[in-house]
Amino acid sequence: MKIAVMAGDGIGTEITAEAVKVLKVLGLGMEMEEALVGGAAYDAHGHPLPEATLNLAKTSDAILFGAVGDWKYDKLERQFRPEQAILGLRKHLGLFANFRPAICYEQLTHASSLKPELVSGLDILIMRELTGDIYFGQPRGRRTATDGLFPGAEEGFDTMRYTRPEIIRIGRVAFEAARKRNRHVTSVDKSNVLETSQLWRDTMVELGKEYPDVTLEHMYIDNAAMQLVKEPKKFDVVVTGNMFGDILSDEASMLTGSIGMLPSASLNDKKQGLYEPSHGSAPDIAGKGVANPLATILSAAMMLRYSLDQAEAADRIEAAVKKVLAQGLRTPDIYSVGTTRVGTREMGDAVVKALG
Repeated sequence: MKIAVMAGDGIGTEITAEAVKVLKVLGLGMEMEEALVGGAAYDAHGHPLPEATLNLAKTSDAILFGAVGDWKYDKLERQFRPEQAILGLRKHLGLFANFRPAICYEQLTHASSLKPELVSGLDILIMRELTGDIYFGQPRGRRTATDGLFPGAEEGFDTMRYTRPEIIRIGRVAFEAARKRNRHVTSVDKSNVLETSQLWRDTMVELGKEYPDVTLEHMYIDNAAMQLVKEPKKFDVVVTGNMFGDILSDEASMLTGSIGMLPSASLNDKKQGLYEPSHGSAPDIAGKGVANPLATILSAAMMLRYSLDQAEAADRIEAAVKKVLAQGLRTPDIYSVGTTRVGTREMGDAVVKALG
């Protein structure tokens, strides 16, 4: 098992170190190799995704990823910004299926922005298509408008597009995941306005006929965003496109109490995956030792389960996380009166100890 470790920028180095510490105590004999990515790679090599980093990613079974980005890079040309590294990895590795679980642990119901009775027992899996949609569609750019309300003005333009095979591919992953859960898929689109979404809905309807044991529901994106905060436990598996999934998964993260608790996995059709916390690089708290490493540790558990066929080891990590939460240990993002405030390293040490 060969793992590429890409800590990245900001708190990425701190949280990734704790996940690596947890993985090492499992004694699975994994080969872990580090590589620069994002702003750190730009500073050293002039590009956020150097060739050596990309080659390591291609030859690894999985990638454990921290976070990229920092305000100091915002003035760079877009192709050199740290965030282009993650987009490049998705594109070159074909990481089309993004798994974003939103689970509200019993001990953290009070930390949610919603009432405890709305989120207690919450367990949603958002499946976001990751390599298409408006983020990758061409043409895109800036130009002088020749029509519309203000001809002659500068305008920006992007293209939303999906092909039927792309929709089938992510839809099938969602249906298969639902079969292992509560057999309910909510497909989110905007088919009342967008041709791209109409193709999405038509394709999902046809695909759904292959899964008569799974209930397929359709929902417009604006209604889905509302229902997530109104009645979140009505959802099981949510499948949607790249942009809508980006928005909904971040919204769902706050239902759980903190985005610092949410792992994610991005897989290709060979089960090779990139595993990262759902949060960003948080440069404002980098180096202070207060970042929550649990999302990264849980991402490592997802890596063991989905790419490395080590489900038992994944179960052990997830059980250890629940144990430290039950012990009342909290990083600042999930701290409340009556619990014990700890830092990044202390939380990682606690998970290692809980593994026994």
